[in-house]
Amino acid sequence: IIFSQTRANHFLLAFFFPDTMATENDSTPRTAELWGPWDTKTQTFHAGQEWRFCENMIEDFSIDYNALGTPEVGKKAAKEALKDMVHYPSADFEPALTHLARFLWPSDWEANKGRLLLGNGCSEVIDLITRCGSRKGGMKPGKYSTQYQELRRAALAAGYRMLLPTDLSATLMCLVNPNTPTGDYMTVQQMKEYIEANTTTDCNVIVDETSQPWLGPHWRSDSLLHQASWVKEMSESRRVHVYVIHSWSKLWTCAGIRLGSLVAPTVECYELVKSRQVPWSVNNVGLSFLEAVVHDDEYLKKTWEVHSQWRERSKKFLEETMGWKVYGEPWVPSLWVDTGSETTAVEVLRRCRKAGVPIRPGKPGYEMSTFFRMGVRRPDLQDALFEALRPLASKS
Repeated sequence: IIFSQTRANHFLLAFFFPDTMATENDSTPRTAELWGPWDTKTQTFHAGQEWRFCENMIEDFSIDYNALGTPEVGKKAAKEALKDMVHYPSADFEPALTHLARFLWPSDWEANKGRLLLGNGCSEVIDLITRCGSRKGGMKPGKYSTQYQELRRAALAAGYRMLLPTDLSATLMCLVNPNTPTGDYMTVQQMKEYIEANTTTDCNVIVDETSQPWLGPHWRSDSLLHQASWVKEMSESRRVHVYVIHSWSKLWTCAGIRLGSLVAPTVECYELVKSRQVPWSVNNVGLSFLEAVVHDDEYLKKTWEVHSQWRERSKKFLEETMGWKVYGEPWVPSLWVDTGSETTAVEVLRRCRKAGVPIRPGKPGYEMSTFFRMGVRRPDLQDALFEALRPLASKS
């Protein structure tokens, strides 16, 4: 979904002034029903909390993690790591860091490992990068109708002011590719051209490629991870510093242990970010889990085999049976759904919660009140969600 004029105006107001967006037709204010346990004054809404409150929990559709579930090799490694609970984690993240580097750059990992840093989920690495930038500058999002709001939260906390996506004075630009929640995607060439055209001197750029590995076996070739020469040239010639980040909670379905990483544009940028990081931010369980799952090739192969099929199954039901519109590339791990009605979207939230298949509403944070997001899941779990939604088909 790219900006139309009307939607652009609405999104920009919501992005920069979220507390002023209530209207006389707005039936979904910041209530506990929508926000759950999140503190609306100090925190940014994030999905993944509903499971704690559903008495008949079946599956959490609110998170766009891998439909295959947590890899068994990862579970085993995490369990074994509990035996080392008495010890501090590795201060240099080894040997997990080297194993991840080999996963990201199979043929030239040694040349790139010196710019790779692990963190306590994507949230920590976002926070670290924003705190290393200019606190007097401005932050701008990408071109889509909405995007992941943790980037905005971190920038505000670091002292940035919010700018329009077209403002070239920004000292921080934050992009998500594929975009969350809309599912839009830019190829690596399109992404490079976008960054070149939308930045000027002295700008940090964060590109979140968390869901990019779902693209398929060739995902690395379409990632900025493998554009080291271009990234270095941008940093040295224009002082535009491009950071590539990942939340590994999604690919390997491990949100509870918090795993994230960043790849800095240069060793100097890496050292600056690392100097802001507290020690031991990834624990023994997380490090052992990561070391194991990066070698589970069959898990990734199975992901690429079934994921698009399972997503298409959900899309067909939502569009043909429910009469709603589904957005996003056919391979991304979620569906961004427009019900066309704010009242319907609220009813979707209530019905899914009651049925033990919670979804992520589009109102909190994203300020898109007719939308909801759901993750891709295996067919039997989809059927449970379909049954919860089916009574709304006659009202669509």
